[in-house]
Parts: sequence; C-alpha cells; structure tokens
Amino acid sequence: MAIVIVGMLDEREEALGVIKDQVERRGLRTCLIDISIGTGGTVPVIRPDISAREVTESAEGIAVGAGLPGPTEKNAAISLMRDGLKRKVLALHESGDIQGIIAIGGMTGTLITLHAMKALPFGFPKLLLSSAAAMPAHASQLAEYFALKDVTVMHTVVDTVGMNRLVKTLAENGANAIAGMVEARAPLSVSEKPSLAVTEFGFCDKGAHYVREILEKKYEIVSFHAIGLGDMAAADFVGQGYFEAFIDLVPGTFSEYLFGGNRASGPDRLDVAKDQPIPYVFCPGGFDMISCGPIERRDTGDVLWTSRRLAERKLNVQDALRVHARTSVDEMIQLGRVVAEKLNGYEDKGRVKIVIPLRGFSALSVEGGPLFDPEADRAFIDALRHDLDLEIAVVEVDADINSREFARAVDAALSAIGRRRGA
Repeated sequence: MAIVIVGMLDEREEALGVIKDQVERRGLRTCLIDISIGTGGTVPVIRPDISAREVTESAEGIAVGAGLPGPTEKNAAISLMRDGLKRKVLALHESGDIQGIIAIGGMTGTLITLHAMKALPFGFPKLLLSSAAAMPAHASQLAEYFALKDVTVMHTVVDTVGMNRLVKTLAENGANAIAGMVEARAPLSVSEKPSLAVTEFGFCDKGAHYVREILEKKYEIVSFHAIGLGDMAAADFVGQGYFEAFIDLVPGTFSEYLFGGNRASGPDRLDVAKDQPIPYVFCPGGFDMISCGPIERRDTGDVLWTSRRLAERKLNVQDALRVHARTSVDEMIQLGRVVAEKLNGYEDKGRVKIVIPLRGFSALSVEGGPLFDPEADRAFIDALRHDLDLEIAVVEVDADINSREFARAVDAALSAIGRRRGA
C-alpha cells in the first residue's frame, strides 16, 4: 500500500520531490498524482504515477482522451480536476491500495485536494500543507471541509513554489508527519455498545453532562459542538449511518440561520435524521438567543443589529466577541411554526419525540438569567404544538435544560421510542 502525494508539478515540483523522496526513505511506497491545470511556469521533470490528464479523464461526464482544458478555461479545469481527483483517490482507497494522503498547494491546490480528502473516511490519515488555509476571506468556504473531516493542516507561512531551506524543511516535516501517521495509525475501533450522537454547547453543558451520565452505560456517546460547524459534522456522520440514535439537545443553529446569527448552520439543519431510521429526540436548546457579536457591531450600523433592533433587547455580553440577543415573541412564534413543518416531514413520526424544558432553553434564559423571557419561550411552545402533527409526542418538563430532571425526561423519551420500535 502507498501514500498518495498530491500537488501541481508545474508549480511545486521541487517540494513534491522532497516529500516523495523522504517518504520512500522511510520504506513506504508513494503514488504521486499531478493536478496541474496548465497555469504553472515550469516544465516538470518528475513523472507522476497518475498524470493530470488521467485525473481529468476520470471526472464525471468526461470521455477518455478529452484531456485537460487550457489555461484560459481555468474555472472549468479546476472543476474537472476536483471531481477527477476525488474519483481517483476514492478508487485507490476502495481497492485497498493507499493508506494515507498528503497534499501541498496554494489556494487552488487547497480547494482541489480538500474535495478529495473530504470524500475519504474518518480516521484515514490526511495532511494538507497550505499557504492559504488560514486566509480569513476563505474561512467559511474552507470550513465546509474542515468541519466535516479530520484533515490535519500544516500552515506553511511562506509560499511553497521553488526551493529554499524553508520550503525544504516544510516538505520534509510534512513527509515525516504523514509517514508517522500511517505507520502508527490507530484504526477506528468497533464499539461494543450502540453509538448515540448528542449536540451541545456551553450554555447547555450541564444538561448534556447529565444526559451522558444517564446513558453512558447503554451507549457510546459522541458529542458535537453546536456552533454551526459541529452541526455540519453531526449531519454528515448521522447521514452516513454512524449512529443508532440522535439526541438533538441544541439545534439552535437552525434559529440562527432563520434570524441571521453567527452560528447559522443552513436550512437543512433539522433534516439531519430525516432519512435515517433512528430515534430522534429533539429539544429546543439555544432557541432563546441570537449570536450577534462582536459588540462593536451595535454601533456601526450593522444590518443584523439594525434590522432586528437588537440593541433594544435583552443582551448577554459574554465578552467583546461573544454577544447574545434574546429572541423575540414574534421570532419564537415563527420558529415554532417552521420547526413543526420540518418535523412533520419525518415519515416515521413515531421515532421523533420532543422534550421541552419549561424553565429555560439554556443557562441564559432561566429565571434571573440575562435572557429570561418565559413569554417568548411559551410563544414557541404554543406555535409548535399548534402546527405539529399529532403523531409526534411532546413532553413538557417543569425544569430547565441544565437539570437532572430534564435529562431523565430525555432518557425516558429515547426509551419510549425504543420500546415502540421493539428495540
């Protein structure tokens, strides 16, 4: 088996050569894949194991022999290369021919190779040497990859074209890193207990702790940080069938999507378990707030702050960066209706249960908390119940989300679904 080395030979031949030589010195085989798109300034001497032409010919809808688009068609070339590399790498993985992947590149190379790395399974060694992965302007785009897969990133600081002592050090370190990951790889073990996913964040951490405390004897519990990126990862894992149950303690990134908050996770957030035949326990954690920091947005005419008049609301200023505004009664009514519509879309409604804490949807909205507003909470509950299919059971608990009483109700809801399904 081999380590795949990916990069543009017409731009980074020297660094790719160092990586290849260093990996082979450690007694490991290599498979060098060229992803040049014709924009580099050199004619490479090194012959790849898989040429750029072969990669693009693997792209969907491209006939063998069609070849590589010219430099004037850069966007088309990038698209073909992304798809072709993904298919080539997946084919190598499925045949058992590779056991790790390392790539080196700038912005274009980063985006091409991340598409392939994203397709590889969790636990498969993946290392990216990039001069562009830390660029703030591309953070949201790159997060779609880093949030979902365990890609290790080495920020190169300098560009990796040409050869100098800095680039040589980076290439050697990268080669030794991927070789070490492969040589000492710990395979994903098989759990003796069924796996359960749970979403959580800081303002519901006690509630999540109590849920784990109750369920850890029966389940292997995997937590996802519900700040948008973690939700994307949860959806990806659940969609692949990793879990036998899902406790959605904090789906608050869906309300952030509706109202423009910082933790927005997109319109499909509540569809996460829709196509999986697993118990789904839904709680309204985080629906009581809109993340709207940093605080200076309040004074700069920020669209979110002005359109929703956040400065007039109850605020929790955790620090200069983390600020939370209370969701209004009208917003909670809208949210209740949309949540009902989403959950009504689950075909097997008996595997969905809703557990609602009446005394606070997070630590911020309990009595005495900075976002305490029982009228708004009740508005959500009433709107949800009004539009919700009667086949979906709702349990109201006279406690807040961070209480043992609420955790016991979550456990009971999960058990009730299991009994109904004969589990």
